[in-house]
Amino acid sequence: MAFQVTTEFLEKIEQLIAQQDQDAIREILHDFHFADVAEILEELDSEEATYLIKSLESDITSEALMEVDEDVREKILERLSPNEIARELNEMDTDDAADVVAELDEDIQQKVIDRIEDTDHAADIVELLKYDEDTAGGLMAKELVKVKETWTTAGCVREMRRQAKNVTRVHSIYVVDKQGKLKGRLSLKDLLTAPERAHIADIYIPKVDYVTVHTEGEDVARIMQKYDLEAIPVVDEKGTLVGRVTIDDIVDFIRDEAEKDYQMAAGISGDVEASDSLLKLTRARLPWLVLGLFGGLGSVYIMKGFDEAINSYVELFFFTPLIAAMAGNVGVQSSAIIVQGLANDNVKGSLLSRLLKEIGLALINGLALGILVILFGWIAGLDQRVSFTIAISMLSVIIVAALVGTFVPIILNKRGIDPAIATGPFITTSNDIFGIFLFFYLSKLILGF
Repeated sequence: MAFQVTTEFLEKIEQLIAQQDQDAIREILHDFHFADVAEILEELDSEEATYLIKSLESDITSEALMEVDEDVREKILERLSPNEIARELNEMDTDDAADVVAELDEDIQQKVIDRIEDTDHAADIVELLKYDEDTAGGLMAKELVKVKETWTTAGCVREMRRQAKNVTRVHSIYVVDKQGKLKGRLSLKDLLTAPERAHIADIYIPKVDYVTVHTEGEDVARIMQKYDLEAIPVVDEKGTLVGRVTIDDIVDFIRDEAEKDYQMAAGISGDVEASDSLLKLTRARLPWLVLGLFGGLGSVYIMKGFDEAINSYVELFFFTPLIAAMAGNVGVQSSAIIVQGLANDNVKGSLLSRLLKEIGLALINGLALGILVILFGWIAGLDQRVSFTIAISMLSVIIVAALVGTFVPIILNKRGIDPAIATGPFITTSNDIFGIFLFFYLSKLILGF
């Protein structure tokens, strides 16, 4: 049964913290999973959470710290000394430790690194800090099992036992040459069934998928998904094996990217949460709201230019929100499909073929909706010319909105701009303006005012 933080349990932990009874805290939480400890930390205030971290063993708290929300972790780290932070980093894999160090103030980072007992571990963390966090170099961990192609199987097993002490999960065994360049991978079955005096060069598998330190995180995720990999080796510019990206790290990356895209689609720039300050939330939301405001003012200006139409055919005014809504909805649908396809690398073929497909789809949807509008007009007793005008305008608006929703994300992606921006207020506002203009312009042509 999954653990849940009840009010009674939390009050008990808070009471023990107030009494500063570390022995009782350790006894209660000794067998708890680090994810459960992280859940408890998020329910406590910063001071209580920090005391809990100091009370438990680092092999538990180091994992728990990586599970809590970044804001919670930041507040806890602010209350820990460089020595205490270094003790936590000693128990972390290098990729997690590098992430924690990157969150610290620059004046604290070096102090913490200097206090890490394992100098090799500290050097690996410093190396990882050089890479962009959204590349394979920034995602990889240095912990892995590698063997040299010149070793015998017996010597290989002895060396693997030594290396595996520092590796949480052994997904793969990588084979390198004398210079450390990646040559292939080793099957555990082949290793166990081979004669003791056989050389690794005779039994390893030369075919191995890999990425470089500068490969974008999205490309790493795509490769691992395509080939169903639990881990993928990372090499530098010279082909030297320098680390590996594991499935848990790439899942975290995908989740973070999905959250960013979701917020961007909702018209929120920057990575924010409900618990952030008013100022930070305002900075993330206001720019898009300003864009929406100018878009609305643009629509008002367009409608003002067709005041004669509103005076002659007042019914058109009442259908304006419908046209704007359809334009925005169709644009968002088209852009969402394209953005999803770009993310999954499923957008194939030429831009022209994609646009023609969207035109065909828009025609089908537009004709169906147009017929419904004409039927509604007939039931409501509207002038047939007005109903026909609204239907034709809606069909045209749907086609244009679909083209804009398709064209914009693809162009943004080709220019290195996150196409997710096209699924939010940007595409909605632009399609609203196009839709209103097209509606009144076509109405003027058909009705002749």
